[in-house]
Amino acid sequence: MESDLYANQPPAERKPVTAPALIKAKSEGRKIVSLTAYDATFARLVDEAGVDMVLVGDSLGNVIQGLSTTLPVSVADIVYHCKAVANGLQAALLVADMPFLSAATPERAITHAGRMLAEGGAAMVKVEGAGPMVDIVKLLVQRDIPVCGHLGLTPQSVHRLGGYRVQGRDEQARAQLLEDAQRLVDAGASALVLECVPSAVAAAVTAAIPIPTIGIGAGPDCDGQILVVQDVLGISGGRRPRFVKDFSEGKLPIREALAAFVNAVHDGSFPDPEHSYSG
Repeated sequence: MESDLYANQPPAERKPVTAPALIKAKSEGRKIVSLTAYDATFARLVDEAGVDMVLVGDSLGNVIQGLSTTLPVSVADIVYHCKAVANGLQAALLVADMPFLSAATPERAITHAGRMLAEGGAAMVKVEGAGPMVDIVKLLVQRDIPVCGHLGLTPQSVHRLGGYRVQGRDEQARAQLLEDAQRLVDAGASALVLECVPSAVAAAVTAAIPIPTIGIGAGPDCDGQILVVQDVLGISGGRRPRFVKDFSEGKLPIREALAAFVNAVHDGSFPDPEHSYSG
């Protein structure tokens, strides 16, 4: 059966990636490759490299704005960067992060998610957490807004979590992750980011749900992987998390480094144990 994802073809020759195509990729056992981008230039480069999903993450607060957390990032910031990224894409699916408290109430969620699609050009929004957010996800899906969930380390919860720490290391936390993932599936989520969880936990979640899991610091058994593009290119400042790998090796041109990341996700060589967490 021919897949809707054509990661080895130029963007002009690929079908635009859609939410149903991601679910189909999981059923076919195809790895999904995702990167962040915040401008048209990098959007074009990652699209040309064969990336399936491009996230305009609230990580732009750290990467672009130089902030210590993602909390100050606004809806207007995300919409602005989505517009720029959308101008550089031809095939990859554009996902917009819902920033801190932008989906705190049903009214805010619908208004802000609507802006991401109508003004920003996104095709999906990403919502952090479960709990009360499950009803928000269901509400958005009922309004024909595709949603990607996000569990594990949720950066918008940094103060409650006490810092950027691996999540799901005890039995109770693991059981909660599995339960939350299923609740997001039942609410209609099309995909699920798993951030900074032990590889075995991510593997269990991936096996238990029908929608694709996209890992970042979640081991090799997720249905796909995502990294910040500046990390892949080795141009981020500050301390590098364990799950980050510099695919430029300090010398590769940008296009070769991006292609190396895409190929490594497809062939399963990334992430390896060095870039994953144990329980």
